[in-house]
This record gives sequence, structure tokens and C-alpha cells, in this order.
Amino acid sequence: MIRVASMMGALMLGMGLSSCFGGGVTPEQRAEADCSAQGGKMQRVGRMQSLQCVIPYSDAGQTCTDAAQCQGECRVPGSVIVEDGRAVEGQCTADSNRFGCYTRVENGRATAAICVD
Repeated sequence: MIRVASMMGALMLGMGLSSCFGGGVTPEQRAEADCSAQGGKMQRVGRMQSLQCVIPYSDAGQTCTDAAQCQGECRVPGSVIVEDGRAVEGQCTADSNRFGCYTRVENGRATAAICVD
């Protein structure tokens, strides 16, 4: 009887540990599920090719003069570098990917260009 109890204890311990070590959902699987629930896709981005959730925005490409008019940021279209403080119109970003070189538009004016890698 003691031997059966020991075996049952070992079995239960093994089952508990399996849920901690691979039997459950991995952090990567959870991140992918959370990303998908927001309408995004996990993508490798930036110089280090880190895996991040990139969410598309429905207002992508719309004309803007400030990020308050966009789901994401308001930027000068393309990778154009514009003089800081110059009056410009921008476009709402296509998605949540923050990597690349760009000029943000705030209150109808270009901000200093930035490169995020």
C-alpha cells in the first residue's frame, strides 16, 4: 500500500511538472495568440530581427497633421527627411512597426527625423 501511494505521488508530481515544462502553452504561443486576437501577426523586425506583434491600422495612408488623427503615428510619407519645424502634411502609418527612418508630424509641423533599428 505504501508503494502504491509513493507511485501515485510520483505520478502526480510528474504530471504537475509536465505542465510547467512543455505540457502547457509556451510564452511564444501565448504572444502569438494575443497578437492574433488584436488582428496582428508576429513578424521579425528591426536590425536584430526580434519577433514582435505588428498590428495593421485601418486608417493607413490617410492624410494627417498629428498622431491624434491616426491609430498609429502621423509621418511624412516614405523615408523622406524634412527640416525640423517645417509645415507639412503627413500620412497615418500602415501598422505598429516602429522600425526604420522617418519624420513624425506633430501639430502640422515636421519633427526631427529619427532612425529606429
